[in-house]
Amino acid sequence: MSQELIILLITAGTLGFIHTLFGPDHYLPFIVLAKAKKWTLGKTAWVTFLCGLGHVGSSIVIGLIGIVFGVAILKLQFIEAYRGNIAGWMLFGFGLAYFVWGLRKLWKNRPHKHPHVHEDGKVHEHVHTHVIQHAHVHEEEAANLAPWTLFIIFVFGPCEVLIPLLMYPAAQASWHAMLLVAGIFSFATLGTMLAIVTLGTYGIQAVRFPFLERHSEMVAGFSIMLCGAAIQFLGL
Repeated sequence: MSQELIILLITAGTLGFIHTLFGPDHYLPFIVLAKAKKWTLGKTAWVTFLCGLGHVGSSIVIGLIGIVFGVAILKLQFIEAYRGNIAGWMLFGFGLAYFVWGLRKLWKNRPHKHPHVHEDGKVHEHVHTHVIQHAHVHEEEAANLAPWTLFIIFVFGPCEVLIPLLMYPAAQASWHAMLLVAGIFSFATLGTMLAIVTLGTYGIQAVRFPFLERHSEMVAGFSIMLCGAAIQFLGL
């Protein structure tokens, strides 16, 4: 293994770690959804892994196609930037929709009273909620679409540094080198995502603030909206 390839592999691992760590969209949506939907740690990790795989896999496929057909790197960067713009708006829209859904669910679940008159003339009021005591099946089915929606968004989301900084230089050496670089970058990205999501899920599950418990789905939607806005306006 040449010294140049070793440097590329180290760079791939480092960039995979850094671009994930400084991109909250890589882990925050999974943490807040795990809290809101009460996912197990296993389900959270599985959803995170699949979305991360779609994230790096789509960029690798585009990079391979570009290299095979000799597409100029500037065109590939344009494609990646365009995909990133779509993914950012999709994430923002998903967060907004989830926030509104959580707000609607909270409104329907507000406590309300019903008077009851007994045979002896006494009147008392019965306080209850509809969503908790009479859960609507279709609303729960809609909420279960969240993991698949995230997967589609992450497939659109590009790994901006992968193609120009790693795959093209590696391809100049050999296909073997390019695949090694892509593999190391993917391993670092997925490993960092899983580690942060696991730690974050443990941490947020330990939080027992009543406000957060009651408004967890609204908080999740708002957090995802912020991730989408950070991608669009801050370039994260």
